[in-house]
Amino acid sequence: MNPLYRWPLRLASLAACLLFWHVAATQRLNLGLITFTYVPTPSAVLDAAVALVESSKLVAHLSSSLGRVFVGYLLAVIAGVLLGLAIGRSKWAEDSLLPPLEVLRPIPAVAWIPLAILMFPSSEASMIFITFTGALFPILLNTIHGVEGVDPRLIASARSLGAGRLAILREVIIPGAAPSIVTGLAIGMGTSWFCLVTAEMISGQWGIGYYTWESYTIQNYADIVVGMLLIGVLGMGSSALVKQLGAWVTPWYRIKGKR
Repeated sequence: MNPLYRWPLRLASLAACLLFWHVAATQRLNLGLITFTYVPTPSAVLDAAVALVESSKLVAHLSSSLGRVFVGYLLAVIAGVLLGLAIGRSKWAEDSLLPPLEVLRPIPAVAWIPLAILMFPSSEASMIFITFTGALFPILLNTIHGVEGVDPRLIASARSLGAGRLAILREVIIPGAAPSIVTGLAIGMGTSWFCLVTAEMISGQWGIGYYTWESYTIQNYADIVVGMLLIGVLGMGSSALVKQLGAWVTPWYRIKGKR
């Protein structure tokens, strides 16, 4: 499709969703399985968003959530990439490290909250830990997949030219695995937001997740939607930023154009 038509099509799809939301909320549409009786209208959500922007709470909520995501995600990037490189290249590391990680991987973020509160002296550290666990496993698994997917002939060629283990890792393994690593980084950013919001709903005092949950407890339904939209926009924007940075550091990798 011509790129000139893609953005109008995307904007039209968003406009169609907004129109459906407006009609369903104003008409109190009841479809049996799902009802819009108590769903706020887009205009009510816009008013709530304006009120939040004009208040002093927005900066505090945003700074708290962004700080937690940044720290937890950065730690997950370091741990996930290093562990993934080790497990992908070493049978010993795979046999000793991967089994306990695979046991921990299916545990949802909400299940970590009680234990995180017991393990860490502050709620701030526990929320960063939950964000870390959410981002860790997508990064780890994609790194392992990328390392194992490197063509063995490239490694053999590098060895035949006299390259050592560190040179092979730096010049062959990491560049070859980089596209998969970038994919894991983008997925990990999205899951880190999901896990952070879950943690903030239970043990936070500031943050977008806490704001959303607090709005629910006091039945400010428009504020709930504002919080949800903020989470969506922040998650989408941060994931897009990671993808853009990944495209910048992997100029040799190009995804085939979609029709």
